[in-house]
Amino acid sequence: MKAAKPKRTAAKPAKDAAVGHWLFKSEPVTFSVDHLAAAARRTSAWDGVRNFQARNMLRDSIKKGDLAFFYHSSCALPGIAGIMRIVRAGYPDQTAFDPGNDHHDPDSRREAPRWYAVDVQLVRKLARVITIDELRRHASKELSELVILRRGNRLSVTPVTISEWDFILGLE
Repeated sequence: MKAAKPKRTAAKPAKDAAVGHWLFKSEPVTFSVDHLAAAARRTSAWDGVRNFQARNMLRDSIKKGDLAFFYHSSCALPGIAGIMRIVRAGYPDQTAFDPGNDHHDPDSRREAPRWYAVDVQLVRKLARVITIDELRRHASKELSELVILRRGNRLSVTPVTISEWDFILGLE
């Protein structure tokens, strides 16, 4: 007789190798976890990324069903504020084609898009923000490879390992 499988929860996703884990950064004055919570179906395009390395992850690596931390940057309390699920994999970022948009790129063409977006859905806000200072306190051990803690890192989208993901959730 088989043992019952444990239920998946938003706080502790199953250790499924097929599910990728990420950290997405946004300045809360531009787009915050509260903006995402207020969006229809708690879902929004994650667009406006204008870095080729991050673009490549959005286009090639991030898949529907992956999970991401929502990180507030360049604010009074920078840190992880929520958990999101990717609900649509990479597609051409429509803001690049709109001359009226701050993220317009005249070199990006519909037949040869330069920039990509994904759609995210809020799974939940964290009970509290896990601050960058708190993450740094673990940089020499459990989070020694966490990309956001590397000197000079400015990427708005970075991968997170399953062990980093689980450790960070444990800090909540």
